[in-house]
Amino acid sequence: MPKPDFSHLTKDNIVAFIADIFARRGAEEYLGEEVTISEHMFQTAELAEESGANEELIVAALLHDIGHFTNEFPDNAAELGIDSHHDRAGAAVLAPFFPKIVTDCVRHHVSAKRYLCTAEPAYFAKLSDASVLSLKLQGGPMSEAAAAKFAQNEDIDAIVQVRKWDDEGKIPGKKTPGFSHYVPMLQRVVDSNMRV
Repeated sequence: MPKPDFSHLTKDNIVAFIADIFARRGAEEYLGEEVTISEHMFQTAELAEESGANEELIVAALLHDIGHFTNEFPDNAAELGIDSHHDRAGAAVLAPFFPKIVTDCVRHHVSAKRYLCTAEPAYFAKLSDASVLSLKLQGGPMSEAAAAKFAQNEDIDAIVQVRKWDDEGKIPGKKTPGFSHYVPMLQRVVDSNMRV
């Protein structure tokens, strides 16, 4: 299957492009969890918003799993024993339009799970069964040396926080704001970044 082409994206259509993805594919299963992929992403964003996070972190929380929609791997990749690398795929699509802190949170939210399993020993017990399965595919907990290196990322606090919201955003039936709630915020973050 050929890789998707995102060359048509601009600062003026990226938010509409993301909205279309959520509308078309948001109801898909989320890797064995009891929520859909969009329910998970909306819950993660709502947790960020409720915590008083700034708009960039709320956007990072909303978009952290966008890579599940932007790569060529099948929906059941985890069941087939394949790591889809959705973290890198998502960050690559967002990088031309969103600030580094957003793309860092997207790019590193999988590594943050591996990091937290080493840095915070009680963290592993909080993972869902599906997250434990994906952890195995993603390389398992980091070594002490790798965790120490990962902790040097200048955005480590934001990356870890988005990861923790990610882990909490899996409650079946929870009502949240929909995508339209975030459209003005997404455009503000894009516009602010493109002016820099």
